[in-house]
Amino acid sequence: MIRLKPGDVLRDRYKIIEIIGQGGMGCIYKAADVRLEGRYTAIKEIHPDPDIEPDILEQDRRQFQREASILAQLDHPNLPKVSDFFSDGERDFLVMDFVPGYDLRQAIDQALRRGEFIPERQVLEWARQLTDALRYLHTQEFAVLHRDIKPSNIKITPDGLIKLVDFGLVKLLSSDESRTITVVQGRGTALYTPLEQYGGDMGHTDVRSDLYALGATLYHLLTSTPPAEARQRFLRPRSLRDPRDINPAISDRTARAVLWAMSMHPDDRPPDVQTFIDALLRQGTLPARGFAPGLRRADLRALDRSSELAIAQGNMVLAILAGILVLVALIVTLAAP
Repeated sequence: MIRLKPGDVLRDRYKIIEIIGQGGMGCIYKAADVRLEGRYTAIKEIHPDPDIEPDILEQDRRQFQREASILAQLDHPNLPKVSDFFSDGERDFLVMDFVPGYDLRQAIDQALRRGEFIPERQVLEWARQLTDALRYLHTQEFAVLHRDIKPSNIKITPDGLIKLVDFGLVKLLSSDESRTITVVQGRGTALYTPLEQYGGDMGHTDVRSDLYALGATLYHLLTSTPPAEARQRFLRPRSLRDPRDINPAISDRTARAVLWAMSMHPDDRPPDVQTFIDALLRQGTLPARGFAPGLRRADLRALDRSSELAIAQGNMVLAILAGILVLVALIVTLAAP
């Protein structure tokens, strides 16, 4: 894959400054808009599969152009604005606003260096902004799924505004959900990816898949500890620790709402973003405690104590019964002629 270099100009307009992200399907560049002095853009470069057939490549290109035009219509304060899209040779490009600031992965690293956790009230404020953006995406005529929500894809601008960036794995759902369209094939990032998203674009993901990724992101922000991957949790159901065992300052409601969003089966998660944020911000109800993926250490200790008590009580009953039997046998013996 040949990367663009600083100084390269696309479409006589976008002058490449530097690479700000990269992956298997291409790179993201920071570029200056030479037509509008002082404006900077983030350009997502999308490389096709090198083994793809020419006719399939052409279909994918037409599909990219249709879907990019839909993305360009989105307008929300917590999303970067898509301003342009085009193709050059075999590569497709999506042009978005460049978002200054730092990402939430860096915020976690800063908290770790300080030896403290990010305050829950701060995380909840970020969650409020993120869910506002997701509600907007999910309620479009063609519902838009992000499918790669994670701390490094969430930026904080210098004025404190949250931006959900990188539309590399965006997926559009038709309103009747009879078909699905994918801008770029991809599986997301393992730590934040629900089980149904593994195996590529098989049409099994929906708005609840974004909720799992959001829940996993909030878990990481609250605990400074990456959550167990869905595959690991499938094999070891109790491998996901309760966040309160890591950060005891987390409130019960916040922990339970986050774990609800991270339920393994989509049917066990909140049905939509509004239900989740209502539960998270103390406005809505939570399901029964049984939905939690595992038990806290305190709960396990309580179970151990209950088991020990039950065993002790059982032993006492057996001892009483044995005593009664001995007494009955003694009476029968004495009463015998």
